[in-house]
Amino acid sequence: MNESTKTNLMGMTREELAGFFVAHGEKPFRAVQVLKWIHQRGITDFSAMTDLTKGLRIWLSEHAEVRAPEIVMTQAARDGTHKWLLRLDDGNCIETVFIPEEGRGTLCVSSQVGCALDCSFCSTARQGFNRNLTAAEIIGQLHAARGHLQPEEGQSRVVSNVVLMGMGEPLLNFEPVVAAMSLMLEDNAYGLSKRRVTLSTAGVVPALDRLRETGLQVALALSLHAPNDALRDQLVPLNRKYPIADVLAACRRYVGNGGHHSRVTVEYVLLDGINDSQAQARELAALLRDVPCKINLIPFNPFPESRYRRSTGAAIDRFRDILVQAGYTTITRRPRGDDIDAACGQLVGRVEDRSRRELRFARLQGPPGAALS
Repeated sequence: MNESTKTNLMGMTREELAGFFVAHGEKPFRAVQVLKWIHQRGITDFSAMTDLTKGLRIWLSEHAEVRAPEIVMTQAARDGTHKWLLRLDDGNCIETVFIPEEGRGTLCVSSQVGCALDCSFCSTARQGFNRNLTAAEIIGQLHAARGHLQPEEGQSRVVSNVVLMGMGEPLLNFEPVVAAMSLMLEDNAYGLSKRRVTLSTAGVVPALDRLRETGLQVALALSLHAPNDALRDQLVPLNRKYPIADVLAACRRYVGNGGHHSRVTVEYVLLDGINDSQAQARELAALLRDVPCKINLIPFNPFPESRYRRSTGAAIDRFRDILVQAGYTTITRRPRGDDIDAACGQLVGRVEDRSRRELRFARLQGPPGAALS
């Protein structure tokens, strides 16, 4: 049988996999067995899944497969950061980054091929947008990374944290992202804590409310980057659709959901002379006063042909100090992997742009409440 006609089990949740087996006359408990083989043991060959019957192994080999994106290039930075270029079936490529730190290892995964939001300070936006990733392509990044990272002696797992902060806006690819996060949290798959899976969004308000209703309760990061709508309209065009007040209200609803997370992480890229003044720091402090949050300040990571510069160290310190004095937990994120273009905002992959930018911007500038696709 041609592989393209086989069912890829990589991105199936436990419930979906149980349904798959029941539909073919098998018991639903087979889902748990196969999940453990694929995601805990990293086995993709059905013949090696020894607790399945021989007949089932043969049937699966004929009708199913376990396939993740193919790693075609690996780069290692001086600070230990790893970046992988992964090729998809359609020839597009995405990038995934692993950041080792003392006591944890964070994997930054992509959710789309390119990005449709066109944030002006982000290299990914220059690539345009092609399509959403499937659940298999999203969780496949974690599967592939774990297969290439060897735990040190006494270390139970290399990847302890996952952030959906790579290429793309996760909430514009809702169902596959939710399915992938379910597998990250699934005890029979990766078994990550809800505190250790973070979704980063520019603020797609209806989808953020939908995420709250799923009950997944993963950590939330908001890419804010400006203290007012006028500036954010320029930096993050999505703001023309969902202005700051609406986005922050949705964030308050999310963290008020009674889950594990009582605070939003506000991400703020500091751009020299654009959004890094002391007055803007005070404006940001006032803006967030009713939002339970901590603030991550991110020095801008340059890329070719960018019109922005990184804020000076002195400006970053002044900005941080004002927020700290206002009572906010504020961390200045140290750039990681920037020597291999693996830092925040630098991921590019290889994308065939099908974004139809003029139509997209017309929609972004349409009346509030209209659909964004």
